[in-house]
Amino acid sequence: MKVCKFGGTSMANSATITQVADIVSSDASRAYIVVSAPGKRDGGDVKVTDALYACAREKNEKGNCDEAFAVIEKRFLDIEKELGINVGMAKELKAIKAKIEDGAGVDYIASRGEYLSARVLAAKLGVEFVDTQDLIKFGTKGELLLDISLDLLRARLADIPRAVLPGFYGSDKDGVVRTFSRGGSDISGAIVARAVGADVYENWTDVDGFLTADPRIIDHPAIIDCLSYKELRELAYMGAEVLHPESIFPVRSAGIPINIRNTFNPSAKGTMIVADGKQRATGRVVTGIAGRKGFTIINIEKDMMNSEIGFCRKALSVLECEGVSFEHMPSGIDTLSLVIRDECLGGNAQKLVGKLRDALGADSIDIHSGLSLIATVGHNMASRHGTAATIFTALADSHINVRMIDQGSSEMNIIVGVDTFDYEKAIAAIYYAFSE
Repeated sequence: MKVCKFGGTSMANSATITQVADIVSSDASRAYIVVSAPGKRDGGDVKVTDALYACAREKNEKGNCDEAFAVIEKRFLDIEKELGINVGMAKELKAIKAKIEDGAGVDYIASRGEYLSARVLAAKLGVEFVDTQDLIKFGTKGELLLDISLDLLRARLADIPRAVLPGFYGSDKDGVVRTFSRGGSDISGAIVARAVGADVYENWTDVDGFLTADPRIIDHPAIIDCLSYKELRELAYMGAEVLHPESIFPVRSAGIPINIRNTFNPSAKGTMIVADGKQRATGRVVTGIAGRKGFTIINIEKDMMNSEIGFCRKALSVLECEGVSFEHMPSGIDTLSLVIRDECLGGNAQKLVGKLRDALGADSIDIHSGLSLIATVGHNMASRHGTAATIFTALADSHINVRMIDQGSSEMNIIVGVDTFDYEKAIAAIYYAFSE
């Protein structure tokens, strides 16, 4: 049995939805289908979720959402008409607009794209629509209540052989709609896969699989045939955006593999994501390279830091008190560096430095902004001599200054920090060093 999730590009219009229906119908084992809201139809288009957020803004500013909601109405009415189905779309849209103008929350508004998208595909396939609103549950702080959600989904789907479910949202204990972060339909699909004990969780998108590097930087990077959950987690966190980084957790403990597939090239095998790196049938040293821009590094120096008990705790306590999270914390005998996302710092970098200086009695603290992080990831790196040397030789030969180095205890990930103006050049240097 398979659970399939189809993303926004797959659900963008009547033609793509027909393609989705054909894919589902071609394999009887594709039992439960989770969908996103319709995405962009072309470069000048708007995603339905963004249009729904525009409805919320217009309602707050003008007291109604006539202009923004008209975009959504036309989009879904056209889809219904072009597909030749009847889901009572006009009535659905009228009810949604009334709730928005009656003060519905932003999460409810944002979720209606997935809701309507699922209604459309269920009608096209002639299968049951199952709403996830009361099946995926969130706690008081917005955290997913996984065990409760799994039990509710199992009970609801037990006697339903095939169904379409909306992704992205559920509800809290009061029944109020709550959403995941953007891209959260991937998580919804993984939860459904775990609940029904799927053999495979197929995640259908608009690429042939997970790429070894960003195609905007590297021309025609290779497709990764197979990678592990851990490798995926590292690459997704560092900016490889094919799959939401949190979507692996519901399926990982159950050992359910994820198959990344392309809706627009269904004959491609895609990328298989498996539980254990030992299952990977590749001899490639580096599985993938990914990076993110927008970091600041705070460098702290103090003589005899290594002998001062609680020094790191004091530094992290300052971050906690200021509500700032950090990404990495490389250190030396008398030095400690804190790597922080720019959005976490906001405009409060100097204030944070002052707090650190007061708490630590440091000899010096300096800030270096404009930092980018690049991760070189692969299970085989641990057993290959000279992997780090290859990375740093490639960077040196390209005249790139390394600002930070960090390696995880698993030895499957080496992270370097470089100036953002060297970001693309650094990724290319590392990629081609391992492609030779």
